[in-house]
Amino acid sequence: MDANSQRLLGDKLYDRRKAGALELEASIRNSLAESNHDRIAKIVHQLCNDYAYAVHQPHARNGGLIGLAAAAIALGSEVARYLKEIVPPVLACFSDQDARVRYYACESMYNIAKVAKGEILVYFNDVFDALCKLAADTELSVKNGAELLDRLVKDIVSESAATYASILAPETAVAESAENSPDRSIEIPTAFSLPRFIPLLQERIHVLNPFTRTFLVSWITLLDSIPDLELVAYLPSFLGGLLKYLSDPNQDVHTTTKVALDRFLTEIKKIAVVKKGIAESKRSREVGRKASDGSSAVAPDSPPGDRADVAARQRQEEARELLQTPTDSAVTTNGDDGGDVVDGGSSLTAAGEDEKDGDSFEDEWIPGQDVQVDYQRILDILVTFLSESSEEEVQVTTLKWIESFLDICPEDILLFTPRLLAQVLPALSHDVDMVKQAANRVNQTLMTYIMSLPEDPAKTISAPEQPPSAPPPAQQPAPTPMIPGIRALKETNGADRQSTTSLPTKSQLRKPTSPEPVLAVPSSPRTPEVRTPEPPADAPKSDDSTTPHTDLDYEAAVNALTLQFLHEHEATRVAALAWLIMLHRKSPRRILAIQDATFPALLKTLSDPAEAVVTRDLLLLSQISKSSDDSYFTSFMINLLKLFCTDRRLLETRGNLIIRQLCLSLSAEKIYRTMADCLEQEEDIEFASIMVQNLNNNLITAPELADLRKRLRNLDQAPHSQPFFTVLFRAWCVNAVATFSLCLLAQAYEQAYHLLQIFGAELEMTVNMLIQIDKLVQLLESPVFTYLRMQLLEPERFPYLYKCLYGVLMLLPQSSAFAALKNRLGSVSAIGYLHIAPSLRGAAGPSGPGGTTASSVSTFERQNRLKSREEGAIRWNELLEKFKATQDRVRRNQQRQLGGVAHDDIEDNSPRQEEKSLGLTMRTEQRPGSAQSFGRPPVTPVVPQQQQGKELEKGHARQRSGLSQLGRLTGVGAGRKGKKT
Repeated sequence: MDANSQRLLGDKLYDRRKAGALELEASIRNSLAESNHDRIAKIVHQLCNDYAYAVHQPHARNGGLIGLAAAAIALGSEVARYLKEIVPPVLACFSDQDARVRYYACESMYNIAKVAKGEILVYFNDVFDALCKLAADTELSVKNGAELLDRLVKDIVSESAATYASILAPETAVAESAENSPDRSIEIPTAFSLPRFIPLLQERIHVLNPFTRTFLVSWITLLDSIPDLELVAYLPSFLGGLLKYLSDPNQDVHTTTKVALDRFLTEIKKIAVVKKGIAESKRSREVGRKASDGSSAVAPDSPPGDRADVAARQRQEEARELLQTPTDSAVTTNGDDGGDVVDGGSSLTAAGEDEKDGDSFEDEWIPGQDVQVDYQRILDILVTFLSESSEEEVQVTTLKWIESFLDICPEDILLFTPRLLAQVLPALSHDVDMVKQAANRVNQTLMTYIMSLPEDPAKTISAPEQPPSAPPPAQQPAPTPMIPGIRALKETNGADRQSTTSLPTKSQLRKPTSPEPVLAVPSSPRTPEVRTPEPPADAPKSDDSTTPHTDLDYEAAVNALTLQFLHEHEATRVAALAWLIMLHRKSPRRILAIQDATFPALLKTLSDPAEAVVTRDLLLLSQISKSSDDSYFTSFMINLLKLFCTDRRLLETRGNLIIRQLCLSLSAEKIYRTMADCLEQEEDIEFASIMVQNLNNNLITAPELADLRKRLRNLDQAPHSQPFFTVLFRAWCVNAVATFSLCLLAQAYEQAYHLLQIFGAELEMTVNMLIQIDKLVQLLESPVFTYLRMQLLEPERFPYLYKCLYGVLMLLPQSSAFAALKNRLGSVSAIGYLHIAPSLRGAAGPSGPGGTTASSVSTFERQNRLKSREEGAIRWNELLEKFKATQDRVRRNQQRQLGGVAHDDIEDNSPRQEEKSLGLTMRTEQRPGSAQSFGRPPVTPVVPQQQQGKELEKGHARQRSGLSQLGRLTGVGAGRKGKKT
């Protein structure tokens, strides 16, 4: 430079520096006209080293900046070869401490970029990094200058980023391109490169300043709208930062980020539609080609192939029209002060409208068909943010994306299903309705897809090996939307989508993809209700046996669901159980393999305060029991009784519900038989008595046990029910009133009468027993015992029924139950007199043989009793002895609790000793008044059963002057009064 220009550029006044820049511009123009590039290079070098890098001379730096801008303007199109020296000092001034230097740096870079245009893209990363820092500058003038420069760079990127190649491209690339033929031309790299830019964006995306965040989002939106860049392929690199921006308190950051995320999701959906359309078109053409190749089936099979081809062409044309329509919104790139507006259309919009439908669709290219989206990395980020972020907007957005991915790539979600369940189920009970509804939609869609999967991948692979069942290829129709779309989505994996993180080359993108069957996904409304659907019986199997299917990790899923049992909200616990029920229905073998760890949690869940949770828990336990062997069922019943024993409150509050639900799902007889066997061996007498009382009450009143009651009422007509009655009786013996009510239910009235005799002779009537008898009287008035009340009308057939009811009346104190039973018996006592009085009057007449007539009732009773007690399979006498021995054990247990029984009397308090006492041996007699006989009734020797039966018959004959004689005497008295009148 001449001396005058040097002096002016270093002046402290702006006007003089500007005058020096104008002189410098004229000097460079003259040198350029003379092709004196050496002088130009020296001038540029002098401007950089002596002025722009003069750190301690701010005026010289300002002069150097304006001088470099003037040099760039003077060079014009020749500036490209000097940008390597011009740009770095200007970029260095962006970080100067003086605000004026930073502003002049923005002004200088603006002029340089305006002249260089596409060549400035070679230094895009450096310029972008500088602008990113200046976006948060505290000086308003610097920020305004940076916005002007940012707007200019955005215009350059929009116009040239996808196609512009620097004129300073490596000569080796040019040489290689010259050696190749026109058909095999090599592509020269563009000045702008997304692979070089993405690491910088990935680094800067985590800033906290709201102005910088807005700057980054605006650039991401711009780059996504540029055709052929395909920024969506690099979405996993910066998706996490965008999701963080949703929780920014600045409304501008929140709004722009939400718009950008919606654009990306829309673009991903369009790419999926394009790929599915292409795959379906190829599949339909292959089906038509195979149909036309058949020699014998050409005529009948060609029309379906043509129709399929036409339908595929229409779908392909619709997909192209969809991609060529711009989106509804436009994005402003200059921040707050208006400026240029960049079209908000997707990067798939520009794609050659001159491409028309031809005869060959194989050579036609559709925008978006070569874009590779890494779904698994995106899903990993979404699930991570769903679990770590508590922001409502972040949760709603991630759930919305996951729901869309369930329609696009459901097979990729299988890998994340355990983690996803651990986050979606708690969101079902979120306080915000938007989060709750989004979680409900994801839950229902994911459950539907899991159900549609084949139960065993081995079966799916071996399916094509069955030629008799599979139709020939010519008869297989093209896929129709009538099949549920969510089930067909699993066929879209394979060659259409690869998990890559970098853009592939065009030579790789142009490779033809293998045809795969793809079904259209119909949009259907989803119901938000939580239910447990069942997998279809005839689930279609996948045709692509060679395509690897990602299998669901059942163990991790079950563990994640089991942890949700501890959640505080009922909706989450119900949904977790619904998932377990569905998984067990789908693959019971896999669930059974891990049920050992899940079973304790399921048992503990029975104590849940929510009835819906307990009901579903019982349904799941019932399903597992049905598909397991008897040992599991027995273990389940034993553990359930242990749970009742340790948690008495559960037994009081949920015991009846649990028993009824189990009887509804499983065999009621099997449940009662197993529990009876367990309770008979139970050492805790008090718990056994309470449990028997609950089981008995349900047996009498539960609607779910109506069939079981019907079988017990007909022991004579149903011999297979007699062993069941025996098992119940032996277990019910621990509760005297329950045993008596069981006999009434089974119409074993004579056995019930003998029990009442033991009540009065050997048992001590406690308050608890009187309360149970009171409840029994109330049950006698219920519809369950309607048959018993009707049997009171036939005293000749059921004589012991009267004795039982009158015996109960004698046991009761004067109470409301006593009055109710007395009124019931009083209403039918006259019918008994009508049956008995004629026989008594006949016996008193002169001509009738009264002995035969009077003994007819007793003969009928005796025959009926002998038939029921000797010919049946039930050994009534042994059951009576079992009852006595059990009640004796109950009495000793009560006395032991009160401390009134010696240690040696307690030792034989066990079921084994009880069984020994039922043998043919004699009990050791005790002296009256001795310490051993304290508190016990007189012990009689045990005799064999035959002798027992004879003695009982004699005793009944002697005791016949009981209630029946009372009725006869009353009838005679009434007859005498009639004669006197």
